[in-house]
Amino acid sequence: MNRDTLLQYLQNKRCTVVGLGVSNRPLIDFLLSHGAIVSARDQKSREALGDVADALEKQGVSLFLGENYLDGIDEDVIFRSPGLRPDLPAFKNALENGAVLSSEMELFLELTPATVIGITGSDGKTTTTTLTGRFLEEACKRRGAGKVFVGGNIGTPLLPKVFEMTERDFAVVELSSFQLQTMHRSPAISAVTNVTENHLNWHLGMEEYILAKTNVYRHAPSRMLVTNAENAITKDLSREYANQTVLFSSKKHSREEFDVKADTLTVYEKDGCIVIDDGVPHPMLNVSSIRIPGIHNVENFMTAIALTHEFATSEDYSTVAKDFCGVRHRLELVRVLDGITYYNSSIDSTPARTAAALSALKEKPIVICGGYDKHVSYAPLARSLCERALAVVLTGATAQKIRQELDACPEVAAGLLPIYTEAVFESAINRARSIAKSGDTVLLSPACASFDTFRNFEERGDTFCNIVRSFE
Repeated sequence: MNRDTLLQYLQNKRCTVVGLGVSNRPLIDFLLSHGAIVSARDQKSREALGDVADALEKQGVSLFLGENYLDGIDEDVIFRSPGLRPDLPAFKNALENGAVLSSEMELFLELTPATVIGITGSDGKTTTTTLTGRFLEEACKRRGAGKVFVGGNIGTPLLPKVFEMTERDFAVVELSSFQLQTMHRSPAISAVTNVTENHLNWHLGMEEYILAKTNVYRHAPSRMLVTNAENAITKDLSREYANQTVLFSSKKHSREEFDVKADTLTVYEKDGCIVIDDGVPHPMLNVSSIRIPGIHNVENFMTAIALTHEFATSEDYSTVAKDFCGVRHRLELVRVLDGITYYNSSIDSTPARTAAALSALKEKPIVICGGYDKHVSYAPLARSLCERALAVVLTGATAQKIRQELDACPEVAAGLLPIYTEAVFESAINRARSIAKSGDTVLLSPACASFDTFRNFEERGDTFCNIVRSFE
């Protein structure tokens, strides 16, 4: 369905928007502006929504709020908030009666004329998305044409900007498995950075989680997939993809080591330089130009280079690398006080990401871990902490689960890794400070989501930074 046909379809169409989160408020405005008859549903009470409820009703939106907010869904189109499972009984009944299940992001993908580049994966999405946007901005600046819009799971919703976009522009979107699960349209170019255990408190299992991720490339207009040769799951996914595939690796140093089809592109490090190889290695960026630490950040650069190599040049990559100091809440230097260095890496919401943060630091840090339980295994986290941590301070809902895995490690049994538990987040920070000596590092790297205590990882990271900056 082209843009004009889709907009005509929305006129006088009965639409319900389920969940009044950040992206769905602009969605409601968009639907109303194109003649849809809109209702909105949210589990929050009218009192909790306050002025939001009043404003929506003034716009002509019918509200269904509170415990029974999903009762009686009979609208033509249901726009699902990403946090709601698509197989809820209310949704299933509506679909059986002819409703269409969609989302703000899927509507955006249908409407935008820009080239969409989508990034998903268990780890590395945000940095890769940010780098991809920056590389394309340099490319557009150099050629004097085109704009770059960055959004999706980060930044501001892009739907309100869809009519600003042209075919010369780029939309770079970070996509979660929640967003992707019901997608029937894919970005033109996509990356799956890696796949490890994640969100198993929400998905029914790894099979469903992996299948959701693959929607980033399973549908039109997908034409190129970038993925990780060192991750067993993503390597298998690349074999089933019919169009252009690009594999990257931070461990291989020649095309021959990849064992790939002749038309597959490879990205690797050779003689200190990231190269892209189509049969001939083309130098793209000196690794020494990358200012943010860790091999995982080299992989993030490799992914972003692979995604943009059709449009950007080695000069564009070098320009960005010289100034790029990372994204907020990822190995973010907060301050040095009394010889103790404090890093905020609140974005580390999986054991794999905490392992990457630990490996990026030269010194062994005192690590603050714990948070919301996504029902993943913490055994890999325990191994990483035993190998790379000076001490561990546990907090949050997962503190005891992580402690059980640590207690099974011989290093802990031998008393080589001190472990502390603090129920309150601020107390955990104060405990880390109290055991640190001049020359030590304190690292917030939770390995868990934030929802047991905070609205999101940004709020958790900001709280950490504010407490550390208040130290005297």
